[in-house]
Amino acid sequence: MTTTTDLVSYEDALASYDPVMGLEVHVELGTKTKMFCGCSTELGAEPNSQTCPTCLGLPGALPVVNATGVESAIKIGLALNCSIAEWCRFARKNYFYPDMPKNFQTSQYDEPIAFDGYLDVQLEDGATFRVEIERAHMEEDTGKSTHVGGATGRIHGASHSLLDYNRAGIPLIEIVTKPIVGAGERAPEVARAYVRELRELIRALGVSDARMEMGQMRCDVNLSLMPKGADKFGTRSETKNVNSLRSVERAARFEIQRHAAVLSSGGTIVQETRHFHEDTGSTTSGRVKEEAEDYRYFPEPDLVPVAPARAWVEEIRAALPELPLARRTRLLEEWGISAGDMQAILNAGALDPIVATIGAGADAAAARKWWMGELARSANESGLALDELAITPEQVARVTRLVASGDLNDKLARQVIEGVLAGEGTPDEVVDKRGLKVVSDDSALGTAVDEAIAGNPGIADKIRGGKVAAAGALVGAVMKATRGQADAARVKELILEKLGVGEG
Repeated sequence: MTTTTDLVSYEDALASYDPVMGLEVHVELGTKTKMFCGCSTELGAEPNSQTCPTCLGLPGALPVVNATGVESAIKIGLALNCSIAEWCRFARKNYFYPDMPKNFQTSQYDEPIAFDGYLDVQLEDGATFRVEIERAHMEEDTGKSTHVGGATGRIHGASHSLLDYNRAGIPLIEIVTKPIVGAGERAPEVARAYVRELRELIRALGVSDARMEMGQMRCDVNLSLMPKGADKFGTRSETKNVNSLRSVERAARFEIQRHAAVLSSGGTIVQETRHFHEDTGSTTSGRVKEEAEDYRYFPEPDLVPVAPARAWVEEIRAALPELPLARRTRLLEEWGISAGDMQAILNAGALDPIVATIGAGADAAAARKWWMGELARSANESGLALDELAITPEQVARVTRLVASGDLNDKLARQVIEGVLAGEGTPDEVVDKRGLKVVSDDSALGTAVDEAIAGNPGIADKIRGGKVAAAGALVGAVMKATRGQADAARVKELILEKLGVGEG
């Protein structure tokens, strides 16, 4: 087995070889029931409480196709610029796993519902790379095995395993790319960008939350190397179930270096599945990879073919939402920001919260400011995604309106957001409870201004002498005395009035 010490440098690998990738992404659909039975798909239920004879594969149980699952598959296919089959059917993919209770998976083989598409993805520098799609087909998920007693969480070294069949039968769409060639040294970046764009597309369609950390979207990274100038693909490895964007990129990069080390030393790549390790960024061998014929596919005899009516397909096409790349292009122009700014927003996971905040009445610049500033900082400190914070876009919009109206300044607004995140209520409730409104009443500010002038006679003399900029120091003293709640602009006006100096 190749370890992390058996690598060549990334630069040396790319100097001798061209990478070829294939990405297989499994997406759990957000249907209320499973793909072939009426069992609930809700997360978090007691183990084995969401099962029935059909998803357990008991004798005599017959499957029925989930219509919403088929519609979701068509939506995904159309959004990926695929052709939609006029007639397709399911097949049995035969293999044994303890968490596959039927000992076969109901999937699609040579007749997928969607095929021959593409997805354009944007790289970090704004360049666009087209990834061609081979197929998108419907299938079902397996159950979940939990290996107990070992050090790694895998079956090796475990004392026993627990099986939960709640996930068995949940609808999946598997999206398979054609071989991705021509990416060169940017291949890992292309892999990451593709999975990110696909995740955003899936979410935009509303067919899945596509949360990789929860297993709702998983990527298998297939990789091989060709010697420079060759036209025949090398033997591939398949790194299974990679569950984050960063890990997709790291897995591709590691495998490029590992393959190059093996080939450069005169070795032979074994066609196998491999496991990715988050802690080291490395992969290790899993099992020798089967070919399609090893699964003994044959048509599923208990399900009728799926034949989507053309009129229905066109209705679905007409109802597709604005897709992510088109939306980003539009917003970039509307907001007047750079491609780098948009990339930073995407990297922070802030685009949807910002758009929702603007939809709730906030100014676009203010919405970006708070989500990319104070709220991004809070998310980083708490280890949460932005959309997991205990504040809604509507509440952020309310904070921006309070700032715009002069009721809050930025310092006070940060305290309001802090209170909302701490569960103290709505922005208005936090303002009332903490007494955070800006003080702009002259009678309330007058005493603080007088004290600031009296306490800083030298600065006051400079202002009287025409150095108006020195008023900033007195404004700061008043802001400190009022715990940041004074209206700074009005404070400066009062200071100049009391010292008999005009703004100009």
